[in-house]
Amino acid sequence: MIIWIDADAAPRAVKEMVFKAAKRTSTPVNLVANSYMTIPDDPLFRFTLVDSGPDEADRHIEESVAEGHIVITADIPLAAKAVAKGCYVINPAGKEYTKENVGGHLATRDLMTSLRSAGMETGGPPALSKKNVEAFANILDRLLTRLAKKS
Repeated sequence: MIIWIDADAAPRAVKEMVFKAAKRTSTPVNLVANSYMTIPDDPLFRFTLVDSGPDEADRHIEESVAEGHIVITADIPLAAKAVAKGCYVINPAGKEYTKENVGGHLATRDLMTSLRSAGMETGGPPALSKKNVEAFANILDRLLTRLAKKS
């Protein structure tokens, strides 16, 4: 099992939680971004800098993940592709994407994109709240516990 983080948009609080959980469970973490960032000096953690450009980090993650990996991303198309490959996907706001629900999220995203293209102001996602961070931590902890029992 490997945890992959779409790191360009991942909030610091989420990354820090992942680092703590990964150390506790000895789970490798790969952060992928198109801008440099520092990560804790630990052999469990790896940072990959990809070319700048839209979706470069997403493309790298999509090509690298395998069934059973955990992907942390707010990008719904990447989430859908990772779920299709058998990955567990969590967004930073504490929502888990599954085979049962990712299609609905993708359809909503596509609708909002169409509305914005037509000139309608739809607003963006709400700011990450303390409740979101707690939900993320709970989902990540339950997922790591469940996967540890499987292995």
